[in-house]
Amino acid sequence: MRKDLFDLSGKTAVVAGGTSGIGRTLALGLADAGADVVVVGRREELVQEVAGEIESRGRRTLRLAADVTDRTSLERVRDACLEAFGRVDVLVAAAGVSLRISTLDMDDADWRRVIDTNLTGTLHACQIFGGGMIERGYGRIVNVASLSSFVGFHEVAAYTASKSGVAGLTRALAVEWAPRGVTVNAIAPGVFVTDLNRHLLGTGRGEELLARTPMRRFGELDELVGATVFLASDASSFVTGQLITIDGGFLASGVNQ
Repeated sequence: MRKDLFDLSGKTAVVAGGTSGIGRTLALGLADAGADVVVVGRREELVQEVAGEIESRGRRTLRLAADVTDRTSLERVRDACLEAFGRVDVLVAAAGVSLRISTLDMDDADWRRVIDTNLTGTLHACQIFGGGMIERGYGRIVNVASLSSFVGFHEVAAYTASKSGVAGLTRALAVEWAPRGVTVNAIAPGVFVTDLNRHLLGTGRGEELLARTPMRRFGELDELVGATVFLASDASSFVTGQLITIDGGFLASGVNQ
């Protein structure tokens, strides 16, 4: 086996939603694997903070705040990346929000906020950064799906719909862009402690999630890096349209005792 299959040295990666939680961990993981990494987020102070961590690893980056729901702001990031690095090789679309609310109580603004960020934002990122990949005939796109891409969760209808949409979008783009040299895959994290769900994991909901996870623990964010680096690297050159689940056995689980 070639020792450089998982080496991202010389690659440029953009991580949308890379300033916190899963996205931040993946951005730093790509930098550790050798890539120059640009993170996209709405809060400039967090962009600055993560950019400093990337530079401390000896990698190059840019400092530009952007919002995946705002196509123009993403285009500015793309143009800056092309000017600074000449290309974008890898996109990780990790921007996401969640809202727990009874479906009957959810208004249109709640629905749009989740769908616009999680699904439409992923589409924007894929379109804007994927275009250049198609022109060059090479690219790796890694979307962030969810367990709710496969199964339903109580009182998170918008989130479940959005992440089911991400799964479908991943497959559709994989089929459309495979002949152009661009692979499109997704990771589907199981239960990991993040700012989005920290308040839930100490409740009965968290206990149920833990009971349904055969490994009997929640995931550590660093455990998402290996699959992401694989999908971003030449090691996955014949892999596209796949959702790789990293869930401690959750989806495989039937009866656990």
